[in-house]
Amino acid sequence: MAKNDNDRNNNQNGMTVEEAGRKGGEATAKNHGREFYEEIGRKGGEATAENHDREFYEEIGRKGGEATAENHDRDFYEKIGKKGGEATAKNHDREFYEEIGQKGGEARARQNDNDNDNDDDDNNGKGKMSRSEAGRKGGKRSHDND
Repeated sequence: MAKNDNDRNNNQNGMTVEEAGRKGGEATAKNHGREFYEEIGRKGGEATAENHDREFYEEIGRKGGEATAENHDRDFYEKIGKKGGEATAKNHDREFYEEIGQKGGEARARQNDNDNDNDDDDNNGKGKMSRSEAGRKGGKRSHDND
């Protein structure tokens, strides 16, 4: 049985499959530039997208996030967040930040409006209310006392 295992791991030249794969990869890298790898990556991504749905990507994203979280601590996330923020600042101007701030504010307002539309006096039995609802109720009470 050891001979069969050995045969599977060696090709005709006496190399292991790992060695042959490494050599083949190095030869391919010498013969092809960055564009080649970009093209095969794009094609692979398109083929994957054709064969998988949103749930597939959500699942692999979740698994990747969990694996990353298990292998890294708070300092790691602080460092990559800082790097990302610095890179974004280099690539975008004040107008970009104004635009995303505007979009974020509008999205938050819509979310709060939806939360308020779904809230009634007993808060749907959840025992919680949105911040805007709490502020509105608190404001009413303080004006009622005037």
